Amino acid sequence: MNEVIKHKIKHNLERAKTSVKWVIFAILVGSVVGLCGTAFYFGLSFVTVVREQNFWLIFLLPVGGLAIVGLYHLLHDEKDTGTNLVISAIHSGDKLPFVMAPLIFLSTLITHLLGGSAGREGAALQMGGSLGSAIGKIFRFDEKDKHVMIMCGMSAAFSALFGTPMAAAIFSMEMISVGVMYYTALVPCVISSLIAHGIAYSFGITADAFPLQQIPSFGIQNAIMVSILAILCALLSILLCVVLHQTEHLYKKLFKNPYIRVFVGGCLVVILTLMIGSFEYNGSGMNIIEKCMEGQVRPEAFLLKIIFTALTIGCGFKGGEIVPSFCTGAAFGCLFGNLVGLSPSLCTAVGMTSVFCGVTNCPISSLLISFELFGYEGMPYYLLAVAFSYMLSGYFGLYNAQHIVYSKYKTNYINKTTV
Repeated sequence: MNEVIKHKIKHNLERAKTSVKWVIFAILVGSVVGLCGTAFYFGLSFVTVVREQNFWLIFLLPVGGLAIVGLYHLLHDEKDTGTNLVISAIHSGDKLPFVMAPLIFLSTLITHLLGGSAGREGAALQMGGSLGSAIGKIFRFDEKDKHVMIMCGMSAAFSALFGTPMAAAIFSMEMISVGVMYYTALVPCVISSLIAHGIAYSFGITADAFPLQQIPSFGIQNAIMVSILAILCALLSILLCVVLHQTEHLYKKLFKNPYIRVFVGGCLVVILTLMIGSFEYNGSGMNIIEKCMEGQVRPEAFLLKIIFTALTIGCGFKGGEIVPSFCTGAAFGCLFGNLVGLSPSLCTAVGMTSVFCGVTNCPISSLLISFELFGYEGMPYYLLAVAFSYMLSGYFGLYNAQHIVYSKYKTNYINKTTV
């Protein structure tokens, strides 16, 4: 009996030791990545203001693309696959170089300064994952623990930049393998997310909240209309993923040389901007989202944002795809609301949530981010929209390294990558 008690005591001590370890390192990762994420946020804000005050900078976009490709070549990271590499590092133990963090930091600033159409959260995931991995290497963690450190970094960076600690904590665990949650990383990701959010908040960074102007009562008719919108957004998310992936493939097929590829892509974005006569599709698209919340949208806005983002990201510019997907969903949702006579601000929120869920295959994170961005009053609409979007978006996704572990339609183990 004494031996059994000793074994239990030893086991409990080991668990306590492990718990303390993860609390300490989650605080460390949250602090380091939170500070870097805060610097990244202010850097992006600064270059965005500079671009908006100096529209002539758009003509330097092709040159900026050459600089980005040159930076990656100079630091021997030409084969960088962005967020896909971060996901692969968790799945298969691929090496995640520390140099990814400063590279994505600088190259995303260049992209935003010169008018490329890209987001920030995808870049944050890469930066946070790289920093988390580096800290794990410094303290000689084993491969499995390094994976947790990568997820901690991703959560911290997402939280610092977007101001949504709940969604950030869950997103990094949910996006890696659809159908399976890495609950081992729950406490570390939650702590690192909250720490990073607290640091960002202490510097005056607040969430991009979008209070809804009108939320109609939840009834059968409105539920049906929102369901239809969610179904259409699921199809739109498929279109977004296909266009992004195929544009990248087409660029690489036509232009083998990465310098020529990014230069041509930059020129195409400049030409398209001049043809449209508007700069609102350059950058992340937050300006479009704000207009959509007020019920103002051009009918073609969602398609134009997809095209601009595909032309930018596909040729080699750096940034994220998440905010452009928000922008696309917002524009489509607002258009739908205006056409059918349902609250445009609610439809904008539903469109953002649905498209985000469709392209990331993360229903729980999508629901949480809708609460943090729009409040809880529209809960039944978001819940319904996320469910339909997740089911009907199929096995498409922004990140080809993402694994669909269990089928969306049957309780079958399929373990396939997204299309």
